[in-house]
Amino acid sequence: MKFTKMHGAGNDYVYVNCFEESLPEDIASLAMAVSDRHKGIGSDGLILICPSEKADARMRMFNADGSESEMCGNGVRCVAKYVYDHGIAKQQTLKIETGAGVLHLDLELAGSRVSQVRVNMGHPILKSAEIPTQLPGDPPVDADLDLGDQSLKVTCVSMGNPHCITFVDELNDHWVHGIGPKVEVHPMFPNRVNAEFIEVVSPSELKMRVWERGSGETQACGTGACASAVAGVLTGRSERNVLIHLPGGDLRLEWAEAGEVYMTGPAVEVYEGVWTGPQ
Repeated sequence: MKFTKMHGAGNDYVYVNCFEESLPEDIASLAMAVSDRHKGIGSDGLILICPSEKADARMRMFNADGSESEMCGNGVRCVAKYVYDHGIAKQQTLKIETGAGVLHLDLELAGSRVSQVRVNMGHPILKSAEIPTQLPGDPPVDADLDLGDQSLKVTCVSMGNPHCITFVDELNDHWVHGIGPKVEVHPMFPNRVNAEFIEVVSPSELKMRVWERGSGETQACGTGACASAVAGVLTGRSERNVLIHLPGGDLRLEWAEAGEVYMTGPAVEVYEGVWTGPQ
């Protein structure tokens, strides 16, 4: 199976062109095998670039634990780069079908290849039942989340997949590795949840680390950055246009007055290879 390794702000996935490649029936096991950073290719998960009846291509995204997710903001930028750079569709505005709907992406070129992508991520989902979470509020804003030994003030937003955002005085491993796994599987989130931890630098600048549902800490999370930008506005901590610093790089977010969230960031192709399966 031919594959391409790509990343968006350090959020790395193994990409397979399903216009050309055939896959085994058990995609979950394939995702786990290729994602293994010691015995596989090494990645945050597997993304399939598939034909679509309603868009230029369809993205299917699998986490490192084999579970399928609705969306990946960094991943969809890389899908757009692949679709353009590899000649599947050559227009500078693309439509990509995802589990969260069809997204529109504007491509910025460096020579003949895509370097940056601006994505209209659509409207955030703010109703608790649709995020989904059992916390009160539409959406929950600075709501109490009881972890047993402590309580967090959290704000919940969905960008097609669920996010739980906690604003902290200082980012550190305690939040991400100590608290993140507890938040992911908390009973208040029936489909599990991505846990973002945000340090406010200024109203126009945030720092973020994330514990992703099914993958653990990743270098970046595009939908998480979108959700965090929305949470910053909802809690009065940040402006509608913010720069978010993540371990893997920076993303520019805008929550427009009309309601859509726009994300701009890099998309990088690292290398191509052939997967022969675990030996």
